[in-house]
Amino acid sequence: MSNTTISQPVAYRGVSMTPEQRKVVFAASLGTAFEWYDFLLFASLSPIIAAKFFAALPSDLAFIFALLAYSAAYALRPLGAIVLGRLGDIVGRKFTFLISVSLMGAATFLVGILPDYNTWGLAAPIALLTLRMVQGLSLGGEFGGAATYVAEHAPEGRRAYFTSWINCTAAIGFVLSLIAVIGVRSIMGEAAFGDWGWRLPFIFSLALLVVSVWIRLSLSESPVFLELKRQGKTSKSPLIESFGNLRNIRLALAGMFGVIAGSAVLSTMGLIYPLLFLSQTLKVAPLTTNVLAGLAILVSLPLFPFSGWLADRFGRKPVIIVSCLIGAVSYFPVVKALTHFANPAYEQALASAPVTVVADPAQCSFMFNPTGTAKYLSSCDIAHGALARAGVNYTNVDAPAGTEAYVKVNEVRVDGFSGFELAPAQLKARTDEFNKRLIGAVRGAGYPEKADPAQTNLAMTWLLMLYMAALAAMSYAPVSAVMVELFPARIRYTAMSVPYHLANGWVAGFLIPAVFALVAASGNIYFGLWYPVAWAILGAVVTLFFVPETKNTDFRNWH
Repeated sequence: MSNTTISQPVAYRGVSMTPEQRKVVFAASLGTAFEWYDFLLFASLSPIIAAKFFAALPSDLAFIFALLAYSAAYALRPLGAIVLGRLGDIVGRKFTFLISVSLMGAATFLVGILPDYNTWGLAAPIALLTLRMVQGLSLGGEFGGAATYVAEHAPEGRRAYFTSWINCTAAIGFVLSLIAVIGVRSIMGEAAFGDWGWRLPFIFSLALLVVSVWIRLSLSESPVFLELKRQGKTSKSPLIESFGNLRNIRLALAGMFGVIAGSAVLSTMGLIYPLLFLSQTLKVAPLTTNVLAGLAILVSLPLFPFSGWLADRFGRKPVIIVSCLIGAVSYFPVVKALTHFANPAYEQALASAPVTVVADPAQCSFMFNPTGTAKYLSSCDIAHGALARAGVNYTNVDAPAGTEAYVKVNEVRVDGFSGFELAPAQLKARTDEFNKRLIGAVRGAGYPEKADPAQTNLAMTWLLMLYMAALAAMSYAPVSAVMVELFPARIRYTAMSVPYHLANGWVAGFLIPAVFALVAASGNIYFGLWYPVAWAILGAVVTLFFVPETKNTDFRNWH
């Protein structure tokens, strides 16, 4: 690529932003927060969505499919980055903003009025998956555009600080979604909320859509893009220019497997994982879990701009590397401490009630199913899935070939079954009956049905969740600054968006299903933590050795 010099716009002068520039940061951040509200609402309501849209499946499989529907949106984010990134580099940042926010708001509203499985049958989960894909496409073009837009308005020396407000919008959007869920749930009660009230937070997104479009219409175009357009130097083929030479490919891969992958798993571990671990594994009441998660994320928000300030002062790489290494070292003890303080009776049962799965190893699969097409119907897989969903540790013991799996809980034996020859209705009935017997044996061994509120240490549980949210904030805040500074202005939207959403979609997006698969394969509820730990270590190493420090990059002169 030839050397391109862009005339210095007003946005680069001085050490602080003008009122107009502050409006840019606020408007872009708020609009993105609304998009994340829409996107993450699905995560907090996934248990209810499982029951409503995958009702034909056994409860444990239904929840897995709901998680896979959630992950499907992550898988489509790279395609959204390509399509909307191209528009952003050719047509403009503002126009692309309007498209992305409109798609997200419309899709979320439609989820709120979508008939469930009992009304539409198989068409209901298909329509739900389609709307999730639209959300993924939308978000694929949103985040890179917002980061690029704010960075191109920010003064030199403060880009990490100002773009950190964009990075915190995921947390803000998640808090907004939790507030909506908690509010409706508290007013309506659990029965009505589970019946139809869960739809209201999705329907509320229509109001957010109107506000977001109004905000985006009030913005002016990026001064850097206007200067490129004035000089006739906008890209004609952003994707080819972005990844048609070795330099950009090398930077994209380094950013994807280093900066983004490491911080993305820390973000998911801070925002999503504690919510699901407490509610699904430790059986803490959903309202309590939502309140604790919302407060932890809310208190961690100031760490985003603080981390951005640190990155402007000391460099982007040290902040990201240190955060990733701290996360890798601490996740196992922190999650075990969550079990200790949130449900001590459950912790005691894990230690005192041995559970064994006796099965032919040839029948035992690694239950990672990102496409949602695989079926795990062997007796071993059915037993593993039920125990993993129940959050019960177990040991695998090999049985002779062809043996149907069975589970031993202390001295109680629960015989499994194969589902290969069963019709869907028979499979559901047999699975429900097996789960009933298995859960009965587990409860008899001391595993509590729910966490006892009187035994839950709310203060310590919240502090541990705050710690995980704080790590997410510290690692994630400088990411936008690094990625926009790696690439030329003419292709910046596309070049930073594609690797960003590839890493988020395929690394962080499948974190929860991957954790479940590792738990089911190993029999240890903590074994799945090796997935985020491995990615955090890889992110730190790649960032250290292969990502250049971009703190002093000249944002206007490119090769």
